[in-house]
Amino acid sequence: MLWLIPMTGDCPFYDAYIVGDISMCPVCDCSAAATTATTTDNYAGFRIYMNEHSSYSYSLSDGFDYDYIDDNIGFGTTVGNNLTDYLRVEYETLYIGAQYTAADKDFEYDIWANMLNAYLMWDIDCAFAPYLGAGLGLTGIWGEIDGHLDNAFGLSYQVMVGVLFHLNRRIDIDVGFKYINFGRVEHSPGVTRVDATQIYFGGTYKFGI
Repeated sequence: MLWLIPMTGDCPFYDAYIVGDISMCPVCDCSAAATTATTTDNYAGFRIYMNEHSSYSYSLSDGFDYDYIDDNIGFGTTVGNNLTDYLRVEYETLYIGAQYTAADKDFEYDIWANMLNAYLMWDIDCAFAPYLGAGLGLTGIWGEIDGHLDNAFGLSYQVMVGVLFHLNRRIDIDVGFKYINFGRVEHSPGVTRVDATQIYFGGTYKFGI
């Protein structure tokens, strides 16, 4: 005799069935097997960042201040877990950089940020999920001015708002907007502070362990 076990979950494309012989199905094990088969709480993904107004604020010790605004592209990866239907946590690593000339000086920056993020999410009709997020992390900034390199490692923070679009039970598309403060790096003649507003696009693949 065949048996069908409906999987737990509110979304139709999250549902699945296990088919087997009733004699092979101990009563105590069916629900556990169903729950295990539908677990897709973990995910890994990528993001592409359109840096809208990345600001490099350079302050000289003699009082000269200069703000350079750079619009370019960065990239990153994400790994996370959906703790509940409304809460997820995530590790994000991202890179941005800039090269420019100002005040007769050549500037070059490379920035790696490693963030721990938390999100509040609202799933709507199993089709998309708006979210709010915040993150705190450690960032390395390498700043070169006229060939002289300085670097710093310090705390950074960010806030995000975005939407996940569910393509199927495994794949989501991620679109959002964020503000991130990378921190500062000290040079012999001054200090550079770096922050950015970013529009990002990405994708995630959900899986169970």
